[in-house]
Amino acid sequence: MTVASERETKPVPEGHVRLTIDGVEVDAPKGELLIRTAERMGIVIPRFCDHPLLDPAGACRQCLVEVEMNGRAMPKPQASCTMTVADGMVVKTQQTSPVADKAQQGVMELLLINHPLDCPICDKGGECPLQNQALKHGRAESRFHDTKRTFAKPVPISTQVLLDRERCVLCQRCTRFSKQIAGDPFIELLERGAVQQIGIAEQQPFQSYFSGNTIQICPVGALTSAAYRFRSRPFDLVSTPAVCEHCSSGCATRTDWRRGKVMRRLAGDDPEVNEEWLCDKGRFAFRYATAADRFLRPMVREGGELRTASWTEALRVAADGLLRARDDRGVGVLPGGRLTEEDAYAYAKFARIALRTNDVDARARAHSDEELAFLESAVVGTGPGAGAVTFADLEAAPAVLCVAFEPEEESPSVFLRLRKAARKGSTKVFHLGQWNSPGVEKTTRIMSGGGPVRTGALLPCPPGGEAAALAELPSEVDEALRAGGAVLVVGERAAQIPGLLSEVTRTAARTGARVAWIPRRAGERGAVEAGALPTLLPGGRAVGDLTACAEVAQTWGVDADSLPGAPGRDTDGILRAAARGDLAGLLVGGVDPDDLPDPELARQALDRADFVVSLELRPSAVTERADVVLPIAPSSEKSGTYLNWEGRRREFRITIEGTGALPDCRVLDTLAVEMDADLFTQSPAAVRAELDRLGTGGRARPPAPDEQVRPVAPPGPGRVLLATWRRLLDDGSLQDDEPNLAGTRRDTVAMLSPATARRLGLLERQQVEVRGDRGSITLEARFTDMPDDVVWLPMDSGPSKVNRLLGVGHGAPVALAPAGPLANGHGGNGHGTNGHGANGHGGTGLGFGGPERSRS
Repeated sequence: MTVASERETKPVPEGHVRLTIDGVEVDAPKGELLIRTAERMGIVIPRFCDHPLLDPAGACRQCLVEVEMNGRAMPKPQASCTMTVADGMVVKTQQTSPVADKAQQGVMELLLINHPLDCPICDKGGECPLQNQALKHGRAESRFHDTKRTFAKPVPISTQVLLDRERCVLCQRCTRFSKQIAGDPFIELLERGAVQQIGIAEQQPFQSYFSGNTIQICPVGALTSAAYRFRSRPFDLVSTPAVCEHCSSGCATRTDWRRGKVMRRLAGDDPEVNEEWLCDKGRFAFRYATAADRFLRPMVREGGELRTASWTEALRVAADGLLRARDDRGVGVLPGGRLTEEDAYAYAKFARIALRTNDVDARARAHSDEELAFLESAVVGTGPGAGAVTFADLEAAPAVLCVAFEPEEESPSVFLRLRKAARKGSTKVFHLGQWNSPGVEKTTRIMSGGGPVRTGALLPCPPGGEAAALAELPSEVDEALRAGGAVLVVGERAAQIPGLLSEVTRTAARTGARVAWIPRRAGERGAVEAGALPTLLPGGRAVGDLTACAEVAQTWGVDADSLPGAPGRDTDGILRAAARGDLAGLLVGGVDPDDLPDPELARQALDRADFVVSLELRPSAVTERADVVLPIAPSSEKSGTYLNWEGRRREFRITIEGTGALPDCRVLDTLAVEMDADLFTQSPAAVRAELDRLGTGGRARPPAPDEQVRPVAPPGPGRVLLATWRRLLDDGSLQDDEPNLAGTRRDTVAMLSPATARRLGLLERQQVEVRGDRGSITLEARFTDMPDDVVWLPMDSGPSKVNRLLGVGHGAPVALAPAGPLANGHGGNGHGTNGHGANGHGGTGLGFGGPERSRS
């Protein structure tokens, strides 16, 4: 936008129009809304329904302005949130037009006729746009004195979103967000006229992963959080910018806290990453940090039992045990994927200096040597402006192909950006997978005014067959990937499928598509850069590169010969060595054995190891076997940096100070001193400075992996292939103490095709048993369109504990058979599209499924 000079008339720039707002001549892009042009001039026009990321609605009429076209005034004030700029237009806002001012006051008066005016008790009081604008643009007295309309309150439209209907001004922000941004049209305007209200259909709960955004963008106190309602007031809270710790998107958040306790989280405003949105896991799953079983003091095992100890004693015992184990058969280090980049660096440095080993791997999940080669050749050292794909690139891409990646479940902000790109009609989104999951459906089938529009497709393939399917893409998809700017997105699940990451690089080279690797955990990308891998030193330097080792040794202030030279073992190799007795000790950083491909192997390794040190927040299966437990700080009680999947730094500072909790880097630094080694990782700031000094290695990138594609073997009689991945809301320990959040989990069911069911004699909603190498899982069967001889199970939801109970993973053959009589009604694992969960109930025509108590 350009303000035209009064003294000289310049030509209108191409693609712009010239208009006058409040006596000031301006140039604005064609198609821009009046309200946007005005606000960029610094003129604030009151509004309720308008939101920069939602389509215009003109529902509240609060933004009325006076408009003239071709010298003639329009007969009545116009909504500036729906009218676009035009050449020669003259606009007068409430600042210069008595007509516009009177119209806005009249609209405000109408909005307050039935509003309860319960500001002293309303959760929105103190941060309410209606409250602010009523004072600034409303009348001092109302001419209406009749009894206000009342409703039963609150109405639960889900287990975590409550509705006070009498406060609603029908701005439709919530319904538009749900339809347009999230693609979850569960919330809608009901009735007509004076009784029109927001609600949900009978037996259709507001089951969305993004429902909390409707609370935040509601301009009044109509939508409130069940977890936060009546807990605090805005003026009681201290707000701290933060970064979400739950996935690799690194979403900006705002943490509001009081008296040393986090009260709520809101989405931060970061147009380059999460815009103004946040998934419900990032918004509501923060109470794990204040759980009753959190470790606050170190513990030492004595006589077979853990007892509380001082830091001095615990560190001394840990140092002595690790020194004995190091000098005996060595120690393996398993940091896990939850760490900040600074903490991951401290583990990597501790392993090399204090333990003299490269046996360190932060991948607490399925992994492979092929993945290591892929990370070394295509991921490490990249970032925005350095070859990495960004959120903006996804939005601008003509085509995106997701491989072994479920965006809505694994990286919700990526899902929202893909849906936005598809909805604009400029991006075709393809998914290589097993079934039309909700996330796949909402990025390939966009609802519009004229009905559903296909903007992409699912490319079905059997689990384990993704590499072969990628090598033989349909011509339409192959051609779409050849367009400039196309992106091939691959998830961490690709490590389970031999040859897939090799085929990803070959496909990218053949088509010219750029590759984005999007892991699930927040610390995965930073661990790669920090050197918490068995073949990489910090900055992407290869372990066997003598020049790289010398660079690192000089920065660390140690002799290069003292650093281990041979590549170390990966997570599986460390666990197998410990289970065989080839490793004497383990240093574990918050790893849950059930997340690993073989939990039984992990337990055997922990049992067999002579000495185990665990750095963790709360009890786990590792705690039961640890000799020393050292408590560490959650993300809200430390500072640091998450490196998101783009390679973008997401720095955050301490939210809750003075708790005494220590970050992993400080604990490891002190532990190393006890072992006569100096890490100089006393604080995240010190680590950050050292990382910056190290920078990235100047070596040439190693060749990409080039493994051959393996055909998928038929599963055999009575058997099917297993497809599985984790859902966003499941039994993860970071979702503990959140029953309201757990109530919106999706059904825990087994998905299969009707043809597979007929072959095995199964009926829909029948209980079926899926049996693997170690045990079985019994779930209700649901039918969907997917490849035959395939069954899909959630990896870690309710009774579906795939790694622990089956002992096999994605693409493995499993037995499938009937388990019992037909299920009566609905399953008890949440609520589905056809009814309520086992604990569900309804109310005032707005039924919802009740919460299932679980670790979710």
